[in-house]
Amino acid sequence: MTALTKLKTAAAIVATTIAGTAASAEKWDMPMAYAATNFHSEHGVMFADKVREYTGGAIDITPHHGGSLFGGAEIKRAVQTGQAPIGERFMSAHANEEPILGWDNLPFVATSYADNDKLWAAAKDIVNERLSHHNLVTLYTCPWPGQGFYFNQKVNSSADIQGVKFRAYNSATAQIAEKLGMIPVTIEAAEIAQAFATGVAASMISSGSTGYDRKLWEHVSDYYKVNAWFPRNYVFVNKGIWDGLDADTQAAMQKAADETAVSCAAKSAELASWYFEQFVENGMAVQEAGPDFRAELEQIGAEMTAEWLADVGEDGQAILDAYNAN
Repeated sequence: MTALTKLKTAAAIVATTIAGTAASAEKWDMPMAYAATNFHSEHGVMFADKVREYTGGAIDITPHHGGSLFGGAEIKRAVQTGQAPIGERFMSAHANEEPILGWDNLPFVATSYADNDKLWAAAKDIVNERLSHHNLVTLYTCPWPGQGFYFNQKVNSSADIQGVKFRAYNSATAQIAEKLGMIPVTIEAAEIAQAFATGVAASMISSGSTGYDRKLWEHVSDYYKVNAWFPRNYVFVNKGIWDGLDADTQAAMQKAADETAVSCAAKSAELASWYFEQFVENGMAVQEAGPDFRAELEQIGAEMTAEWLADVGEDGQAILDAYNAN
């Protein structure tokens, strides 16, 4: 066999192998709720790239941002039922149907990234065991920056915000609104700008990230830093589909997930102050909540934590006991 013939044969073998891999690759659509420029969405792309690399192309994930494939409220159901094999959502969005998933929305329990990591470590096993009953497996989680309040006015206490329409994104934020005398309105992230522009909402609690993505400085004047909690998004896969993967593929995907989680958390912390700088540059006032307002919020936080424990029982107490022990 001549050198040229050998070269052609080798090339044919490589081409056949690549074609076979491409033909056998599983194409996974991954619905995500936030804009493509959001750091969670960017890390969804990073995760997909890593999965493609580490599985040798066997799993080919395509992220779909901004609720373009399924709306935020539809993503969990879509993955549970296999309409999509994988997706991302913020965990506490599902606390209405599974209250334990509100572990990360307990106001003033964990008010720093380090404490939020400790709280997730305490909650992880219990949360994942409960999610398995929903036909879901968590691959990785990533915290948002601390949650603060957006208002189109100065606020010294709840007396200043009675009857204000408040964008709620889960049961915890609806509770806070009601306890402060505001009117909660459920609005998905993709709809925030329109809701504020049309008067459907005039305030919300969220991270600087969401306000930056939606250019909230066009609609509100003030941001109050309180770091009430650090909610987590999670990327989850249909359990039946996951269980059907071989061990090597699972290990490769988990490696991609673990690396993405580290990068995403670091990016969240890096961006936290940067978002506030952008608000100020665009004319918003960024300040700490005053003592009267903060005292009210901390009292509400204690009430909400007690209510959550009453809902979830022993598992919730076990999470807080483990958290407080470390």
